[in-house]
Amino acid sequence: MKPPGTSLGDLPRLRAYRRRRLSSYDPTGGNADYWDFAPGQTRPIAAIQGAGCIKHIWMTMASQVPAFARQIVLRMWWDGEAQPSVEVPIGDFFGIGHGILKNFVSCPLQMSPEEGHGCNCWFPMPFATAARIAVSNESPGPYTLYFYIDYEAYDRLDDDYGRFHAQWRRENPTQGWADPARHGDWEYLQAAWQTPNTTGAENYVILEAEGRGHYVGCHLDVDCFQRQANDWYGEGDDMIFVDGEPWPPAIHGTGTDDYFNMAYCPKQEYNAPYHGLTVYSGSDDWPWKGKNSLYRYHIEDPIPFERSIRVTIEHGHANKLSNDYSSTAYWYQVEPHQPFPPLLPVAQRLPRPDV
Repeated sequence: MKPPGTSLGDLPRLRAYRRRRLSSYDPTGGNADYWDFAPGQTRPIAAIQGAGCIKHIWMTMASQVPAFARQIVLRMWWDGEAQPSVEVPIGDFFGIGHGILKNFVSCPLQMSPEEGHGCNCWFPMPFATAARIAVSNESPGPYTLYFYIDYEAYDRLDDDYGRFHAQWRRENPTQGWADPARHGDWEYLQAAWQTPNTTGAENYVILEAEGRGHYVGCHLDVDCFQRQANDWYGEGDDMIFVDGEPWPPAIHGTGTDDYFNMAYCPKQEYNAPYHGLTVYSGSDDWPWKGKNSLYRYHIEDPIPFERSIRVTIEHGHANKLSNDYSSTAYWYQVEPHQPFPPLLPVAQRLPRPDV
């Protein structure tokens, strides 16, 4: 079965699938419509048999643990696979890093009032035989979860559908070469700008995948904690290498703000359907100090690959800056997928304290 489109123009088209929902509702008929997770507890929240497609996930969460959104992990498996296709801290999965929940809106992901606790995902997630979703509380305190998982059940799924994937990464700190002692030295800055990067080998890696599929975007979360020559973190270019191509790649950008469809070292939070700056923490003295989060979703322009893809971005021009970089990448591909790098333990996932 091929599901009908979801645009306004397709709404009159009659549909043959069955709409289903899994939720945390109270089966006794009471109002305890949530699931509790003890510290260290993992619970499956969905186990679907047969063909179908998850079309919407809504969650809201409560915990007294600071930055709990970085300590709870969401995992998803399709069609009985042994390795998860989604393995992301739950706050990062819904579009913002640093353990932050706050209001923002994009096309595939939103955090809604109150204060970003209404988390929504609209990425379609098709499966042919089974789907499984689990939540792990890796925080030291109890955690409460309310959830909806809305899906369509089919008699069968056509063969031309990739499976949804999401992966979280972090490099803390990136290995920059700029001398912090020469902050504000204009001659040093001018010389640094002439330093070439003709391989992309030291770039921050957002995604590395093998197989056939297409990349549909990411959010990048940067915490600037060390003053260096030119504090603006975003001179780094995006470089996306498809199917093992050499440098320069066919997709080579001009700066971090440019890849995220903004300009001139943005200091204004902004949300659009496919790009935005959700977190800005700078000051007059240090305009990009602290936590920043940017997103770019390739909904209208996915990037296909037949054998492999490597999505990277420089951390400062020619990788000169040392900052805390993390990211969540989203893509579709044919299974089996390459095993993910091990997810960092909780202590290495926590955001840096605000200075």
